[in-house]
Amino acid sequence: MSGIRHGRPPMRGSSRLRPRSPVETSAVLERPKQESPILQRSDGKKRILFVCIGNSCRSQMAEAYARAYGADIVDATSAGLSPASIIMPLTRKVLADRNISTTGQFPKGMETTAHQHYDVIVNMSGMPVNTRAARVLRWNVQDPVGHTEETYRNVAAEIEELVMRLIIEIRSAMR
Repeated sequence: MSGIRHGRPPMRGSSRLRPRSPVETSAVLERPKQESPILQRSDGKKRILFVCIGNSCRSQMAEAYARAYGADIVDATSAGLSPASIIMPLTRKVLADRNISTTGQFPKGMETTAHQHYDVIVNMSGMPVNTRAARVLRWNVQDPVGHTEETYRNVAAEIEELVMRLIIEIRSAMR
């Protein structure tokens, strides 16, 4: 398999960019600039981004706990530096055993967060994260990938405690 697409089907459409006509250029320049709706939080919720390596275990656990325990005050999401293709089955199992839903969650890359602002970024990756936030927290939590179910349970309990502390801190600050 050679070529840049490595055997995948060709993309549709032209592969060449054409210059814009003067009419198209002026239309682009005359558009009113609109602020991103992501930056406007009329509901007063704090935006939190949880980051780990693959976005298949730790950050997914943290997102699920934040949604379960703080949905009224936080808008939680997660991303990974090198996202996996799925959430690890043991992550889903351990959370389900605690009655925590991961419905609607899936691994996402950091590129999905590039143009968004967060009030808090929680970095569990151990690597630098280049995303805008008012506050960056670093949680040193073991990566359970490749370990036993017991390790997943211990990591889930640790993350649950950390998320609960963060939510309590946010609630206190909002009073």
